[in-house]
Amino acid sequence: MDGIALHPDWESLLRLRDAPSPLPDGALEGALGALFGPLLAPPRAADGCIVVGRLAQTLDGRIATASGSSQWIGGRGDILHTHRLRALCHAVVIGAGTVRQDDPRLTTRDCAGPSPVRVVLDTDRRLGADFTLFREGPPTLLLCAEDAAGPDRLGLAEVLRLPRSGRHGEGHGGLHVPAILAALAARGLTRIFVEGGGVTVSRFLAAGCLDRLHVTVAPVLLGSGVPAFTLPEVARIADGLRFAWTVHALDPDVLFDIPLHRARPGEAAGAAP
Repeated sequence: MDGIALHPDWESLLRLRDAPSPLPDGALEGALGALFGPLLAPPRAADGCIVVGRLAQTLDGRIATASGSSQWIGGRGDILHTHRLRALCHAVVIGAGTVRQDDPRLTTRDCAGPSPVRVVLDTDRRLGADFTLFREGPPTLLLCAEDAAGPDRLGLAEVLRLPRSGRHGEGHGGLHVPAILAALAARGLTRIFVEGGGVTVSRFLAAGCLDRLHVTVAPVLLGSGVPAFTLPEVARIADGLRFAWTVHALDPDVLFDIPLHRARPGEAAGAAP
């Protein structure tokens, strides 16, 4: 385990992870409290969830090469940050493409703290049971469309069936994002980390279902590759989603913490912390 993961401020955050909210004044201190504290605040949305999306991209806005290679764009600081997000959240969400490309474990092996429930979005049930998520580790949920064929389990994973999105901006035929949040909240999974990939994070953003967005920018130029965000087009610069941000150093990278408060493209995200 990386020694930096045992920082006293991190241990304090872990103790507050499941504490009753609102937290007492002064409970969150230091740089880690400023960065992760908003995730421990009471939910503001009617669905009772706090949802944070995260991407690591190059300076020219790529999250992978044209062939799909993405490990690792960010450095050790970004990897630790990602594992800390997992540890503070009840569930970590990824799309089927990320499973197919990276075969991740989605555990907290690089930091102190519990591993979250793993949630895989596979609308049309195209993944097989041979991936690590379905064979070992913490509990896993596979979310698919109501009309997708297949049994109620995939390996060790439980299958949940949800409606498809009927709106172009919510994911081009993917699962209805508010239904995803409702299904997870019904299981007590209300602090949700949308880890990737870019299409999955973009779907939550386009649906107006992200409270915060963490974007790590690495000092790398690829020149081509997979774009970080895939969102509905806007006709004017003024129609783009503008927001406030706080900048944090993740040597050698830079992290932008963006409070979105469920804004979607075409709306203002506001500047509240």
